[in-house]
Amino acid sequence: MEWIEFARVEGVPVAGEIVHAEDNWQEPGGGGAVAAVQMARLAGGATLFTALGDDELGHRAHAELTALGLRVEAAWRDEPQRRGFVHVDAAGERTITVIGSRLGPRGDDDLPWGELSGADGVYFTAGDGAALRAARAARTLVASARGLPTLIGAGVELDALMASGKDPGERYERGQIEPEPRLVVRTAGAAGGSWERAAGESGRWRATPLSGPIADAYGCGDSFAGGLTYALGAGRQREDALQLAARCGAACFTGRGPYVAQLSTER
Repeated sequence: MEWIEFARVEGVPVAGEIVHAEDNWQEPGGGGAVAAVQMARLAGGATLFTALGDDELGHRAHAELTALGLRVEAAWRDEPQRRGFVHVDAAGERTITVIGSRLGPRGDDDLPWGELSGADGVYFTAGDGAALRAARAARTLVASARGLPTLIGAGVELDALMASGKDPGERYERGQIEPEPRLVVRTAGAAGGSWERAAGESGRWRATPLSGPIADAYGCGDSFAGGLTYALGAGRQREDALQLAARCGAACFTGRGPYVAQLSTER
């Protein structure tokens, strides 16, 4: 997770240009945090296993994630909390600058890894091979292609892999992970996305229509991932799980920041 500072602008500045923010705010973000909050809002609770910088922003992130309804189990690192700066333009698109090294929990961190054997679903975004193997004790394990180096080296079978058809940092090519994930899901924003099974079966889904005006694309993909993990962990079939995940992504797009409009059981 990262501590994120947002600035809403008419357009992302080009080289040498000065732009003025129409709105700005700060809150915890990152793939793990956003997906975990989405899962908690659907399941009634979730635990985020993470690593945080042992500084002001790291402790502030812990407090605000807890206030968002998460149980946060954190390994504290003697380094600055990773941060990010996000421009949100008039079309709701987000452009992200990340500052600092990527933090993730390790299997030798003093975290309650044994609890994962009782989990219906785990979403893995960052960590080492030992953390991934601990996560495999859950009934359903979904992972992000952002952690591809760890996924390649761990030799752990995934129930689903979240990848992107647009973002170069979240690409996955068949055969990169052994054993092959049982299901690979590639999101494509407003174009919906595609899926394929290890056996070769494949298909597509359509994006869910938005329930309100476009606001902010930050967190849409991670909300999708949280919804998919929840649905697969609850035993839903692929088509139903993808439909719920698409609803989560679309709902997030209508809110300021990643959490305001996330889908919940009440909604």
